[in-house]
Amino acid sequence: MPLSVYLHHCFGACTGVSVMDTTKLAVCHNRRIASHKVFKGFAKRGKTSTGCFYGFKLHLLINEQGELLNMTLTPGNTDDRKSVPKLLEDVFGKGVADRGYVSQKLFETLLKQMGIQLIVKPRKNMKNKLMPLMDKLLTRTLAIVETIIDPLKNISQIEHARHRSPINFLVNVGCGLIAYSHQPKKPALSLDEYLLPEA
Repeated sequence: MPLSVYLHHCFGACTGVSVMDTTKLAVCHNRRIASHKVFKGFAKRGKTSTGCFYGFKLHLLINEQGELLNMTLTPGNTDDRKSVPKLLEDVFGKGVADRGYVSQKLFETLLKQMGIQLIVKPRKNMKNKLMPLMDKLLTRTLAIVETIIDPLKNISQIEHARHRSPINFLVNVGCGLIAYSHQPKKPALSLDEYLLPEA
């Protein structure tokens, strides 16, 4: 609990543009799923663009300055869109996401209940709809999330198969996010003022 509280203390401030993305946290190799017992009842089989896995999904929300705004963990089989309302609880303005978050119902819910505009790049098989130039430029900010996830996995090692308990897993993920929050230099984008909505 103290670690969780401190992690939330390390979160940055919303500037009006929030970028969200999801990454998998596999807890074992696919060949050992049947015999894996540490996360039995917690972890689930999931699928990403790179293939199937057994574990969890880490949902991250950041601002254009590379600061963490929120995070949540879900089983591997959870739809990415289900975590969006929880992620966007304490932010305002616009939320930018990839094609995995496409949902007309979600867009309308966020706009009516929370006043947040969800900006998602349309899928290739969808009918083309006119998108304002400013929103189209904001979809390019998605690249910043990948530059954050990579060091989280390769330097902070929030994903590995050596966990011996669920608590150990949560502590490892929390410490990795805290370590990233204390980095003096974070991946950042310099957005013009007219791209940032007012609070």
